[in-house]
Amino acid sequence: MSNQIFVLDINRRPLTPCTPGIARSLLKAGKAAVFRQYPFTIILKKEVNATPEAITLKLDPGSKTTGIALVQGTVVLFGAELTHRGQTIKASLESRRVLRRGRRSRHTRYRQARFLNRTRPKGWLAPSLQHRVKTTLTWVNKLIKLAPINSIAQELVRFDLKQLENPEISGIEYQQGTLLGYEVREYLLEVWERKCAYCSIENVPLQIEHIHSKAKGGSNRISNLCLACDTCNKKKGTQDIKQFLAKKPDILKRIQAQRKRPLKDATAVNSTRWALLNRLKETGLPVTTGSGGQTKFNRTRLQLLKSHWLDAACVGKVEELKVLTAQPLLIKTAGHGTRQICGTNKFGFPIRHKSRKQIHFSFKTGDIVSATVTAGKKIGSYTGRVLCRASGSFDIVTTTERVAGISHKYCRPIHKKDGYSYGF
Repeated sequence: MSNQIFVLDINRRPLTPCTPGIARSLLKAGKAAVFRQYPFTIILKKEVNATPEAITLKLDPGSKTTGIALVQGTVVLFGAELTHRGQTIKASLESRRVLRRGRRSRHTRYRQARFLNRTRPKGWLAPSLQHRVKTTLTWVNKLIKLAPINSIAQELVRFDLKQLENPEISGIEYQQGTLLGYEVREYLLEVWERKCAYCSIENVPLQIEHIHSKAKGGSNRISNLCLACDTCNKKKGTQDIKQFLAKKPDILKRIQAQRKRPLKDATAVNSTRWALLNRLKETGLPVTTGSGGQTKFNRTRLQLLKSHWLDAACVGKVEELKVLTAQPLLIKTAGHGTRQICGTNKFGFPIRHKSRKQIHFSFKTGDIVSATVTAGKKIGSYTGRVLCRASGSFDIVTTTERVAGISHKYCRPIHKKDGYSYGF
């Protein structure tokens, strides 16, 4: 089962999505045309006066991936998972900072350090965090144009870092409130990927295990907790983990690295949740929120698999759900390339210069095209991303190979470059 197909009338007014079979029939009969490839949308060749049934857009914001679902009553019509590139942005900024500092130390031309002569506005977010908010909002606005959406629901999870680090904290030491909507057990399930830390078994009841036994002075801090199956938990008992895993050094090294992993993902969600909520309210649609615990309760009660888009469908008050799709649209933010004109080799010396003109023969590098070559050495059909040249000789990158020397005359556009890559 695939996602429902978005439908627009001739005035580009969104209508109720239809099944792929109905969309195929309309296209074959000439009553509709393809409007957009990702997400697949058709446009009718006439005006429709019917009032479509309202749809709720549901979001499950995450640090690395955001789940998106469109729900009409109790039916899930569309699902998508949006993968962010926050870590890539962070790495690029750090690289730029290192280069600036290197120029200062060599006393060559550089931008002077600005330090504390700038003030950050209220509500400022780091670029990698702002990216998460903006890309999510971009897809919200896209879907509002493609479907009759009348409300938005967002999972407003709160990761309480102080309580996660020290469950016994209280009184004047504790100033961040209580853990809302997210339990320690759920956090451990996410961190340890729902597997036993010692034997990696899945789909069995898991127990909270103290890495350094509580009988020997271990604490309830999150860094001292992991998940273990009943067999491993009893077998370890109060043993020291180094003694218990003496013959399994690889597992010991992995567990010790995992327990020291910083709470970056929790911090990212904490920093962006209110910013995203406020931006969603600016769309003019009513926005409701739900807790992470409520989402998990709904998903468990309805016996749905754990995934970002199904979590999104379970956000808020849900009595029952009928899922019409099993293939969510996988969206990955890829960016729009670089502004760098001069290309260098590994030593930093210039070896090539890019043209400022980006569009050649109505194509742009990054467009998805289909090419059917009927003559020459490259006879065949190819579909993929195109690399354009001013000469008109293009390269097409398919899922398996890169085909060079395809003339622009054989290329037919499928989807214009928009900064995202797509999959199923």
